[in-house]
Amino acid sequence: MFRSIVICLLLTVFLFTISPVQAQEPTKTPSIGYLTGASLSGQLPRTDAFRRGLREFGYVEGSNIVIEYRYAEGSLDRLPTLAAELVRLNVDVIVTVGSGSTRAAKAATVTIPIVIAVDDDPVGNGFIASLGRPGGNITGLSRLVPELSGRQLQLLKEISTRLSRVAVLGTSTRPGNAQALREVELAAGAFKVKLQYLDVLGPKDIETSFQAASKGRADGVLTLVSNILLSQRAQLADLAAKNRLPAIYPQTEYTEAGGLMFYGPSNTDLFRRAATFVDKILKGAKPADLPVEQPTKFELVINLNAANQIGLTIPPNVLARADKVIK
Repeated sequence: MFRSIVICLLLTVFLFTISPVQAQEPTKTPSIGYLTGASLSGQLPRTDAFRRGLREFGYVEGSNIVIEYRYAEGSLDRLPTLAAELVRLNVDVIVTVGSGSTRAAKAATVTIPIVIAVDDDPVGNGFIASLGRPGGNITGLSRLVPELSGRQLQLLKEISTRLSRVAVLGTSTRPGNAQALREVELAAGAFKVKLQYLDVLGPKDIETSFQAASKGRADGVLTLVSNILLSQRAQLADLAAKNRLPAIYPQTEYTEAGGLMFYGPSNTDLFRRAATFVDKILKGAKPADLPVEQPTKFELVINLNAANQIGLTIPPNVLARADKVIK
């Protein structure tokens, strides 16, 4: 009898000891949705920078965090569907690349936090109330630097002293394009440069734009941010070389594809910093309480091969300021 009582007591203690452990649910691995209108290959340097930023906070993809990638591969009309997929997966936060991605994510959810990795004008695009007080479920980083166009035109002037007419290539349907063009126009007035805006709504418009630039007696080319132009960056660099036009681009991928010069915010630095917002949100911070940040790191990249193709000698003082020189 005594033995039976002892056994019953031991079993009871054992069951009470293990039942709370058994009742615990396994810890959910945090998940991030990554939404972009670009292609996988076009995003590699940026996604690598983002993952590097996550590792700085102890997050390792496939180990203690999951990243759900959605690439529109240049078909921006797919973004709403891809955003809806991420919402159905109930990811903890969505990281967006560019205005189209942010707009699609904003339309898809008002509860899941959204981190903008890069956007030209998140206030002007209606994503946030202000940089300091974003409000809602969106925060992140802005590329908007009002004086950037002036610096770009100044660099074109420094490498091409006869510069007086500049062809500006952009995509009018892209959110933020109008604001970027206004900034270029303000800078052009200060530098006494005449602009010729050429609208690129599809790949077929690129060659005709260079023909128009030639007829307009352009001395140089300035390219605004555009997914269409970025996807055709090799063709753009080739046409600039054939027309012997010095060109400055908004992203370093252009120089890697044979373009002459890039000056602007470091995209890889912005994507690395996007991980800071993700970390804060996963730890409980609300997007509305996280001020949107602006670029702190800028880069100048010069492709000497492209300069040689058009018979251009880059002044030593400009080369000395370059963060990277492609030979």
